[in-house]
Parts: sequence; C-alpha cells; structure tokens
Amino acid sequence: MKITKVYTRRGDKGQTSLVGGKRVSKSSVRLESYGTVDELSANIGMLIAQLPDGHEREMLFRIQNNLFNVCTNLATDQEDTPLYPSAHLPEGETELLEHEVDQIMKELPEPQGFILPGGTREAAQAHICRTVCRRAERRIVALSEESIVSPEVHEYINRLSDYFFVLAKKLNFLAGKSEKIWINACK
Repeated sequence: MKITKVYTRRGDKGQTSLVGGKRVSKSSVRLESYGTVDELSANIGMLIAQLPDGHEREMLFRIQNNLFNVCTNLATDQEDTPLYPSAHLPEGETELLEHEVDQIMKELPEPQGFILPGGTREAAQAHICRTVCRRAERRIVALSEESIVSPEVHEYINRLSDYFFVLAKKLNFLAGKSEKIWINACK
C-alpha cells in the first residue's frame, strides 16, 4: 500500500476513522488499545536495531507483522464492520510463540525467583517490550468489556509478553550477564 499523503487534517478536532469509516474520539479505549500495540511495535523496532542478524531478529520482524494484523482487528468495530482477512492472525502464530518460549526455557538455567528488569541493553529493551505488551493486554481487555475483540488477539498478546520475558532472560544469559534477583526488603 503506497502512502500518497501523510496528513489529512481530518483528525484535527480529536477524532479519527476506524476500519469501515466510523469516526471515534482519539481518546477512546479502542484507540488506546491499538495505539499501545503500535507503541509495542516501535519498541520492538528498537530491540531489533540492537540485535545481530539471526533467529531473534527474524522472530521479532514476524511479531511486528503480526501486530499489524492485531491493530487492524482492534481498529475494526465488529458490530458495524466485518473483519478484513488481514485482521486475522495467520494460523499457528500463538502456538509458535509457545514453542519459542519452550525452546528458550530449555536453554536457560533453572529459574531462581523474581528478577529485576535489566542486564544488557538488549535484555532491558526486551523487558520494556514485555511491560508495554502487558499494558496493551490491559487496554485490549478493557475494549473487550464494551466491544467484540477476537479471542485470538487476547491469546496472542498474552503469550507475547511471556515471550519477551524469556527473551530478556536469554539475552542476558548469552551475554554472560547475571540477572538481579528481587530481594524482599520487607523480610
């Protein structure tokens, strides 16, 4: 799809169009949900920029593409407009995330407790992706309390935050960076 014009001036008064043309406030929970998914994709782009070529980068590009499908799904008021085929995730993407999580966990030493986000720059960025993903999930749940949201979106976003958690652990492990374990100061 070629972008011929970046600005339209149609949103200058605080409204935007959903898929299908319906106008809504830019402060709506629907916009918050897919805006947060877009923010997640931008943070993933930052993570990709920090990683060498390889499997993790390819997986992250795949995730970014899937997040476009998620945004299309969330930008569609399914009570008024049927979902475009591009609003569906490709078959098996949630299962692929589960497989990736399982594979990474096999590579890591046994978990030692709650960890503090950080370590290498790349791992810290993966933790940022995890937390933005969790916020996106909360916004999607809020949207689903008032509108139809496809179950596949809930499942994918929930697994995706798990993926970022274990990816951060893997990136620290590969760099030889010890994770900082949370020490309960209230003991």
